[in-house]
Amino acid sequence: MKMITFMMKYSLLFFLSIITVMAVQGQPPDPLENIVITAQKKKTRVRTTENGILQVNVSPKDALKFKAAGMVRYSDFGARGDGKTDDMDAIAATHAFAGQYGLRVKADEEATYYISGKARTAVIRTDTDFGTAAFIIDDTNVEDRNAPVFLVSSGLAPFELKGISSLRRDQAKIDVSLPGTCLITVTNADVRHYIRFGPNQDNGSAQTDIFVADKDGRVDMDAPIIWDFDRITGITALPIDEKTLTITGGRFTTIANQAESKYTYYSRNIAIRRSNVVVDGLEHRVTGEGDHGAPYGGFINIGDCAYVTVKNTVLTGHMTYRTIGSAGEPVSMGSYDISVNRALNVSFVNCSQTNDINDTRYWGILGSNYCKNLLYDHCVFSRFDAHKGVANATIRNSTLGHMGINAIGSGTLTVENTTVRGWSFINLRSDYGSTWQGTFIIRNCIFVPARPARVALIGGSYSGQHDFGYTCYMPERITIENLKIDDSNHPEDYQGPAIFTDFNPQMTGDTYVEQFPYVRTREVILRNVITASGKPLRVSDNPFMFRDVKVSKD
Repeated sequence: MKMITFMMKYSLLFFLSIITVMAVQGQPPDPLENIVITAQKKKTRVRTTENGILQVNVSPKDALKFKAAGMVRYSDFGARGDGKTDDMDAIAATHAFAGQYGLRVKADEEATYYISGKARTAVIRTDTDFGTAAFIIDDTNVEDRNAPVFLVSSGLAPFELKGISSLRRDQAKIDVSLPGTCLITVTNADVRHYIRFGPNQDNGSAQTDIFVADKDGRVDMDAPIIWDFDRITGITALPIDEKTLTITGGRFTTIANQAESKYTYYSRNIAIRRSNVVVDGLEHRVTGEGDHGAPYGGFINIGDCAYVTVKNTVLTGHMTYRTIGSAGEPVSMGSYDISVNRALNVSFVNCSQTNDINDTRYWGILGSNYCKNLLYDHCVFSRFDAHKGVANATIRNSTLGHMGINAIGSGTLTVENTTVRGWSFINLRSDYGSTWQGTFIIRNCIFVPARPARVALIGGSYSGQHDFGYTCYMPERITIENLKIDDSNHPEDYQGPAIFTDFNPQMTGDTYVEQFPYVRTREVILRNVITASGKPLRVSDNPFMFRDVKVSKD
C-alpha cells in the first residue's frame, strides 16, 4: 500500500499530516498515490523522482497566496504553456494541490500546454476553468494507453454493502441505511447477459444494474432497478457529492496514435468518475489519423456516476479502422469521442462535432453501456448508441447523421423534433437481440433514409436461435406522430416505407420455430405520417411475422 504525505510548514507553525489512500477493490489505482506535496522553505517547484513519484514543494509564502486567492494556475507550478515543453507534471501538481485545499484551477489565457505520452494523470476535484488555453495531447508514443489525462474524481470512497442477498425489478426500497444519497452498483456473476451475436461474438457479461438510493434506502424510481437478482455476488455504494463540480472551456487536440489496428482502446481522455459534474464549452479535435490506428474509448469518458451534463461542447468523430473480430471475420472497430458506462442521468445539450455527421469514414461519436436516462438536446451528432442497454432515453431538437439511432434497452425511448439520417429511424441492435422492453414515442420528426430502395422505420434482426441471456422484446407500443419521411430519392420498384424491416426472412409460416421466442410489438399508433413519395406506410416486408400487430391510424 502506497502513501501520500502532505507537509505544510508556516513561519509560526509546523505540522505533518499523512493521508493514506487505499484503492477500493475493483477500482483503478488512485493517481494521487504517486504525488508527495511538501511545504519547505524553498521555492515552489515540481520534480519527478527516478521511481516516478511526483514531488511538489510549495513554499509557505506561495501557499498563503494561493489560499488567499482561492485559486491556482498551471504556471504557478512551472507550466511553460509554449506548446513544446511537456507540462503534464505541472498540470498534475496544480490539481493535486488544489484538490487538497479546495482551490479552483484556472489555465493561463492563450497558453498552449503540450502533454506527452507519459503515464501521468491529473486528478480534478475542484472547479476548473480551462478558458481559452489549448492542450495538445500527443498519443504517438504512450506509456500507458489506459491512463486518462484528467480524472474527475470524488474525495468520497465507495464501500461494500452488507446484508443484501437479492433484488427485484422495480423494487422501491433496499433494506440498508446509507450515509447519504449513494450510487449503487450490483452484479451477479452467476448470470450472463448481453451474450453477443455476430462477428464480435462473446460470452456476455455478468448481470449488472446501477441505481440511486437515498440515506433510507429508497430507490429513485426515475431510474429503477431493471433486473431480478436472485443472487448478488457484488454490491457497492458510492456516496454522491452534493456540490456540483464545473469544468469550463479548453481547446483540446489529440495527435492520434499510430498503433496497430486492433482492439487496444486508448483512454487518453477526460474520465469523469464523480457525480454532479458540468462540462461547459469544451472543444476536442483530432489530428494525425492515417491508414491505421487503435480505436479510442471516448475523449469524454463518463462512468460510475450520476447527474452529469455536457453542454456547448464540440467533439470529433474518429476514423474507422478494421481488424479481425472474435469470430475470425473482418470487422469495423467502434471508436468514440464520447463514452458513457454505468451512469445515470447524463445529458448532452447544445453539442456538435467538427466533422461531417454523414461522412461514413468516421465512426459514430457515442457508445454507452448500462445507462439510464440519457439525453440529447439540441445536438448535431453522427449517432446515438446504447450497447448493453439503456433504461429510458430522450433525443430532442437534434440532428443525427449516417449511423442514426442504435439502441437496445427498456423503458421509454422518446425522439422528438429531430432529423435522423440512417438505415432506419431507430435500429434495434441485432448483436444484442434487437430488444426493447417498453415503448417508443416518435413525435414531430423527419426521417431521411440512407437506403432508398428499402425504407423501414424500425430496423433490426432476430432469428430466435441465439440465447442472449434474457428474453428479447420489441417495443410493446410505438407511437408515431407528425413524421415526415423523405423517400423522394427512390427506385422505380419502390413499394413504399415500412414500419418494421424484415427481422427474420426465414419466418414466413407456422413451421418456423424460435428456440428463444421474440416478444413482438402489440400496437402501433400512427398520426399524420407523410411520405415524400406519396406511397403509404406499410407494416413490413414480412407480413407474417407482424400479422398480430395492431396498427391504429388517425
